Amino acid sequence: MSGILAGLADGLAAFALALGLPFGAGGPPPLANGYVEGEYLRIAAPSAGTLESLSVVRGAQVAAGAPLFAIDRATANAERDRLAAVLAQARAQRADLATGKRPQEVAVLTAQKARAEAALRYSSAELARQQELVARKVTSPDKLDQARAAYDRDRGQLAEAEAQLAVAALPARPEQLRAADEAVSQAEAALVQAERRLADLAPAAPVAALVEDTLYNPGEWVPAGSPVVSLLPPERVKLVLFVPEPAMAAVAPGTVLSVRCDGCPPGLSARVTRIASQAEYTPPVIYSVGSREKLVFRVEAMPGRPLNPGLPVDVWPADVRPMDVGPVGRPQ
Repeated sequence: MSGILAGLADGLAAFALALGLPFGAGGPPPLANGYVEGEYLRIAAPSAGTLESLSVVRGAQVAAGAPLFAIDRATANAERDRLAAVLAQARAQRADLATGKRPQEVAVLTAQKARAEAALRYSSAELARQQELVARKVTSPDKLDQARAAYDRDRGQLAEAEAQLAVAALPARPEQLRAADEAVSQAEAALVQAERRLADLAPAAPVAALVEDTLYNPGEWVPAGSPVVSLLPPERVKLVLFVPEPAMAAVAPGTVLSVRCDGCPPGLSARVTRIASQAEYTPPVIYSVGSREKLVFRVEAMPGRPLNPGLPVDVWPADVRPMDVGPVGRPQ
């Protein structure tokens, strides 16, 4: 007999719930109904390739910076190494332009200067001797002219050797140095881009989060931009509520609400973060006979603790204790 009565009570409760009517004595009806929604981070790689490894499993918690997966990086590694070699070459060329000639080349120019000095000493002595002989009328003026020409030639060769030696110590022209600097900058930027591309093929978790799903298995081909791992950070879990138009006066951004959901611990609360600017009809997800024609406003609120997405919730003003009401959607 007691079983029959219990079944009848449950049937009446279900009927009353379907009609949107209270059943039995209890606390006030909820201010609004809604559900928990998650804003997922879907992590993808920018380039297509074979999934090399998957470092996480569904339902696990990952820390910020933890590896998630890796796409085959053989080609990207080779390109990074090539650009690193190009950068090393550009830097070496820039350093070479800034240091002048090699020591061996400077030694050659120094020897050429010494030879020019020796030649000038000889031609200078020869010129003095011919001048004396001409003054004594021992030799012809032609010999003096030859000695003077040899002296001028050797003096010019010495000046040339000294100039070449000075130039050997100078760096390249400023325009050449600027061009070399630009080449180094371009090579550095290309290497940074290659390293970034390589990192994108093996992304890490941007924040601590729950691994909501993994969409590919190692060995499968992953198209470019296709998500491989779906993450749900705790701070991206929110309540989506549908507040009837007459109750909107009790809701404003920053308002604290009491939250009740099946199987949740008591004392839950949420703070309103966003209110829609336009009303809408009650969405099908919370349809009932009593509410399907109501105009409601979509309200978003941040719960005080993470909840499972999809979980239906009821909310009351903060001064109403959720323990005074029954299961979600049903007054006690």
